[in-house]
Amino acid sequence: MINPSLLHDMAVILNARIAKVVLNGSYEITDFRVKQVTDSTVALNYFVPVSDVSLITRIELQDAAGIVLTSNDVHVPLAADQIMMQTVAVKEAI
Repeated sequence: MINPSLLHDMAVILNARIAKVVLNGSYEITDFRVKQVTDSTVALNYFVPVSDVSLITRIELQDAAGIVLTSNDVHVPLAADQIMMQTVAVKEAI
């Protein structure tokens, strides 16, 4: 079993490395409304204007150098501006 404090420390490191969200491989978001760690979970809230993105098919979290830290294929149609809420849980794999 991994000590919960180590999982928290790893979430803090991940949070520090996340510099941007990239939608659909090209639309970059660097302004987070919320970017915080609770226990071993990183929580992100960010604004997506429908005038720039009407359908989200891929969400990537990248560091400042553009290295992909996480990626998810999704299908999220937008009918209006959205505040997206995304979490990344750091946990032990069994």
